[in-house]
Amino acid sequence: MNFQQLRIIREAARCNFNLTEVGNALFTSQSGVSKHIKDLEDELGVELFTRKGKRLLGLTDPGRELLVIVERILLDANNIKNLVEQYSKRDEGQLTVIATHTQARYALPKVITEFKKNFPKVHLKLHQAGPNEIVSMLLSGEADIGVATEALGDVTRLDSFPYYTWHHAVIIPAGHPLEKVRPLTLQAIAAYPIVTYHEGLTGRARIDQSFADAGITPDIVMSALDADVIKTYVELNMGIGIIASMAFNPAKDTDLRLLKCPHLFGANTTYIALRHGHYLRSFAYRFIELCSPALDEAAVRAGISSQPIDSEN
Repeated sequence: MNFQQLRIIREAARCNFNLTEVGNALFTSQSGVSKHIKDLEDELGVELFTRKGKRLLGLTDPGRELLVIVERILLDANNIKNLVEQYSKRDEGQLTVIATHTQARYALPKVITEFKKNFPKVHLKLHQAGPNEIVSMLLSGEADIGVATEALGDVTRLDSFPYYTWHHAVIIPAGHPLEKVRPLTLQAIAAYPIVTYHEGLTGRARIDQSFADAGITPDIVMSALDADVIKTYVELNMGIGIIASMAFNPAKDTDLRLLKCPHLFGANTTYIALRHGHYLRSFAYRFIELCSPALDEAAVRAGISSQPIDSEN
């Protein structure tokens, strides 16, 4: 048994058992992948994959149980590498952060700027993705830190920490009739076409729930991934917008007006998440602390140690 065989088991599950994709991911040939699988099955004395001819269809029962152990072994192997680098190259290395567009665009710029001042030799990789992809990259070890509002707090193999709380707000073109409506109501908002976020992004579920609780069906004429696109189409008079309030910049969005309405849409909490058991370098803890001073290394370590591991989720 060797690490390449273990990596093949993991990649096979990730690549939906397509051996060509597994080979590409591991920089080897399809025939090499097949040989490693056969050698491992012969050594263990059990079949790890279900097959149709030469094609893999999935994992057998022992294969599924082995995958859990493989994930843990490969995680710890990577932890050893990070541990050594922590002492040999304390302020050098790579930090991979994955966040939704809203967080990357509006919440993290000041944090990243300060981090790079403190750690100029650390290569910071910032990925933008949806919540489900963020979870996937954290669990696979492709990312060190995830930042999002949705999904992160619901996965038991992730350690999640509250980052900050925010509200949605309404944006309108200057001179729009809603400027004079006091107090702003859901009924007044629903009188106009609405442009807002896609389902599953940036608190959209909370927007939908607020209207549903009021028995109102809003006319959502367009949805988008990020606030910049929403603002563009509000400026084109396609409708009024509902965005995260921190996405409005009065110095730049001069043709728009922000209508704050925390009484209409409930508070949202953005989380910082880590994979349970993933070894973090000291500069990673410092990044988290720059996000939220309350989350210093001691607080994060204490939070991690207090959360149980569930290997099945």
